[in-house]
Formats: sequence, C-alpha cells, structure tokens
Amino acid sequence: MRLLRAQEAFFTARRPRKDSPHTTAAYRRDLAGITRLLAEEHAVAVADLGIEGANAEALRAAFGRFADTHAKSSVLRAWSTWNQFLTFCVAEGILPGNPMAAIDRPRTPPLSPKPLRGEGTPEQLLRAVAAGARRARRPWPERDVLVLSLGLVTGLRAGEMRELTLDSVVGRPGERRLHVRGKGSRERSIPIEGPLERVIERYLASCRTRFPHRRQRRSAALLVDQRGEPIGRGALEYLVKSCFRWAGLHDRVPSGASLHALRHTFATRLAEDGANASEIMALLGHASLATSQNYIEATGREQRAAAASNRTYRALAAVAEATERSEADSSGCSPSGRASELAGRPDAE
Repeated sequence: MRLLRAQEAFFTARRPRKDSPHTTAAYRRDLAGITRLLAEEHAVAVADLGIEGANAEALRAAFGRFADTHAKSSVLRAWSTWNQFLTFCVAEGILPGNPMAAIDRPRTPPLSPKPLRGEGTPEQLLRAVAAGARRARRPWPERDVLVLSLGLVTGLRAGEMRELTLDSVVGRPGERRLHVRGKGSRERSIPIEGPLERVIERYLASCRTRFPHRRQRRSAALLVDQRGEPIGRGALEYLVKSCFRWAGLHDRVPSGASLHALRHTFATRLAEDGANASEIMALLGHASLATSQNYIEATGREQRAAAASNRTYRALAAVAEATERSEADSSGCSPSGRASELAGRPDAE
C-alpha cells in the first residue's frame, strides 16, 4: 500500500472523533513533513513511497533531519502524530509492528505557566487600552478591550475567540454564559459577570455604528476586523501585541507568549485565589486534570521563590550569623557545637 493512501485511511478512521480543523491540519503537516524526508531517504517520489518505507532506519534518519530545523515541541508533536498513525496501521493489518519505539523523542517539557509579570499589570493594560492607548488608523478601543477581557476573565485561546459567534453569548441579563467550542471540539460553558456583559454590549453597539448597513446574524462571528469580516489569526495576535506595546507593558510579557499570556494570567489567578484543579480544568477546557494541577503547583513554587527573594531575608541571615558568632565567642564553642550541646539538654526547647 502507498504511504499516502494509508494516511488518508487514517484520517477517514478519525472522522467520528470530530477533531477540530486545527488538530487535523497539524496532523497533516506532521505527516507530510516526515513523509517528504522519508521519500528523500529512499530517493523516490512522495506519491510512489510505499508503507514499507516507514521502517525504523528510515524514520530515525527522517526524524533526525526534522529535529535539525524544528523546535523540541514540534519534534515531540510529530513523533506523537506518527506514533498514532503507525499504531492505526498495525491495528488495520497494514504493518506487522509499530517502529516508533525505536525512534528517540524529546522529553515532554513541564508546563511552565507564562502569566503577565507584575501584580497590577492586567488592570493597567485594560485601563490604558480603554482610554485609547493603542494607536491605529481607525481606533477601536471597544473591540480591543473585549479581546483582552476574553483572555483575562474567561481564559479563551486564540482559536476559541475566533470561533465565537453572537449566539455564543447565552442566558438572561445577569446570568449570562459564554458557550465555547475548544480543542478537540470539546464544549464548555463559562459564566460571565456584569462587567464583561457591559464590555460586550459596548462592542456590539460600536459594530452597529461602524457597519450600519450590515445585518448582524446570530450565527455571525463575534470578533470582526475593520471591514466587518471575521478576524484572522494573525490580526488577532497583532492586536494583542500592539496593545501591550502602546500601553507600555511589553516588557511584562513573558518570552514566547502574547495572547496566551492572558489565558495563563487567568489560570494563575484562579490558582492563587484557591480554585482547585477540577474547577480550573472546567473553566479552561483542559483535557487532563494534570495540566490544571500544574498551575496550582507552579503558583506554589513562584510564591515560595518570591518570598525567598525578600531583601529582609538577607538582613535576617546576617543578624542570625552575628548572633551565633557572639554566642560562640562567649561560650568558647562553635555555633554547631553550641547547637549540639543544647540539643542534648533535657530542658532545651
């Protein structure tokens, strides 16, 4: 069987899983990238490569070349994709065994939340953008504030924001919820409070002013660009980055994060305020409870590190050392010897 035909059979078999378009596209990219390298290893055209070409030796060489030009996370995702694909081939009797066990892979990097730095940074960001800090040809602070709010108080991913429609806001005033379709087509409902309701209402009013002749269908995208079309992924990322820059807060955004830093800030604050892993999992749409637990553990580590960095600790350490030296001089024994002596006394406390 040709390798490309086996891959199409793999995607056909996955259709009942209702993978999101983003997941399917990522799987196709991972399969296509390694398939091209396999074809080069065997010196044949991609269309002519047979499934037997996906053997351990060729895959090892292909993944080695792939790793030379891709990040660790990309290599790990490609390894997982190929492992699933070849496991399917074994189950279907297309291959006698899965060779991926012979292919090294990077270790799964631990989750490292990347919230905005600085206790009051989210509030400063919202105030600055609401006041029109972001400069543009046609400023639209109502939309900018809504995008930031969706990240900071509902924890939405970029793709989830773009999939929101007018119908996504459900319920009566004061009891509204946001209906979200997340990764793997998993759906969740997030309660929204009065302040976010008002942000949404102001944004919709601004849409009616900007596009007076456009009929707002309930199935239409909630977030739109300057032409009234659904906002694109790149435009959404640029919007958030420029909000940080114009607000003068770009130095408080962790490296490698922009829009996702808003989601991490939401999750971190939940953990700091006492939410348990199940509550975080439900609100953020995590597939695994372990992912949600990581936010709680990371928050604990960061709190301890912050406490340890307190300048007064250095002064306290100096005082303790000076006291120990003084006691040692007066008793004629070292601090450690003095401690041992006290430990041996029955009345020592």
